[in-house]
Amino acid sequence: MTVSIEDVAARAGVSTATVSRALRGLPNVSELTRERVRDAARALDYVVSPSASSLATGRTSTVGVVVPYVGRWFFGQVISGAEAALRQSGFDLLLYTVGAEDSRRRFFEELPVRRRVDAVLVLSLPLTDAEVEAIAGLRLPTAMVGASVPGFSSVRIDDVGGASKAVNHLINLGHQRIAMIHGAGIEPAQFTAPEDRRRGYLSALSSARLEYDASLQVDGGFTLAGGERAMASLLSSKHPPTAVFAQSDEMAFGALRAIRRAGLRCPEDVSVVGFDDHEMAEMLDLTTVAQPVTEQGVLAVGHILAELRGEAAPSEDLVPTHVVIRGTTAPPTAKPMRSRTPARSASRSVG
Repeated sequence: MTVSIEDVAARAGVSTATVSRALRGLPNVSELTRERVRDAARALDYVVSPSASSLATGRTSTVGVVVPYVGRWFFGQVISGAEAALRQSGFDLLLYTVGAEDSRRRFFEELPVRRRVDAVLVLSLPLTDAEVEAIAGLRLPTAMVGASVPGFSSVRIDDVGGASKAVNHLINLGHQRIAMIHGAGIEPAQFTAPEDRRRGYLSALSSARLEYDASLQVDGGFTLAGGERAMASLLSSKHPPTAVFAQSDEMAFGALRAIRRAGLRCPEDVSVVGFDDHEMAEMLDLTTVAQPVTEQGVLAVGHILAELRGEAAPSEDLVPTHVVIRGTTAPPTAKPMRSRTPARSASRSVG
C-alpha cells in the first residue's frame, strides 16, 4: 500500500501543509513538530517524491560548487566535506570546474547554475566585481571558502597569520636565511593564498629585522614536482638557505625529495616547514601549519542550509591554524652534516 502525505499528517497530528514544510526543511516549523513529523515519516516509510517536491517548491535539492581545480588535494578535501554534509541533508552536489581563464569567463557569462541549483558554493576563487554581480543576480544563498565577499557567507583561514607562524617558528630556532617556495604563478588570476602567505613571510622577516632577499623566493606552482624544482634551484645558489617555508605541503614534499637527492639531510642541513597538514605530512614527519580543510567544506554547507531554511543571514567563519612541529625543523648547524640518515621526532603543536 502506498503511503501518502495525509497518512503522515494523521500519524503526526498535524496538517499536510506542516508535513510538507517540515520534511522540506522550511522555516516556521518548531523543532519539536519537525521531529514528530520525521518520526511519523520514518515509521510509515514515507519518501517525498523529488520531482513533486521540486515542482511544488521550485527547489532542486542541489547545490552548485564552483572550483578552480578538482585534482589537487586541498580542493578535493573541501569538496569531500561539502558533499558529505549535503548528502546528510538530502542535497546533491553539482560541480563546475573553472580553472582555465576561458572556462571561467564562459561560466560567469552563461551561469549554467541558473534554475539548476538552490545555492552556490565557491571554493578559493576570489570574484571580480562583475562576477559578484552575476552570482548575486541569481538571488541564491552563496558561500565562499578561502575568500570573503560582502553579502555572501564565507569560511576561511588567516593565510597571512598562518604563514607568519611558520616563518616565526624557523626564526625562533635561530634561522636567518629563510627561503620561500610559493605558488604565485598558478592560474586562475587573483588566487589570494599565494600573495597572502607571501605577506605573512615578509611580515615575519621584517618583525625579526632580517634582510629580505628576492632570490630566496622561488615558484613551485603548488605541486610536488614544482616544489622539487624550486628546492633544487635554491640549493644550487651561491648562498643556499638554512631553512625553507613552502606555501603548501605538496611543495614541501618535493623540497624534501630535492634535499635528499642533493645528498643533504633535513633538518641538519636544511629545515623545511609546509602548510596545510596534508594526510601524508605526518608520515613524512613534516613540520607544517595545520588547517581544518575538510571541515571548511562542512562549515560552508552549514551556512548555505541555514540560509535556505531562513534561519540565518550571511556570516563569516575564520577558522584557526596552528604549527605542528615534527622532524623537519631544527636549529641551524655551524657545519652541516652530509649523512642521509633521516632525523625523526614526535609531533607537537604550537598556536
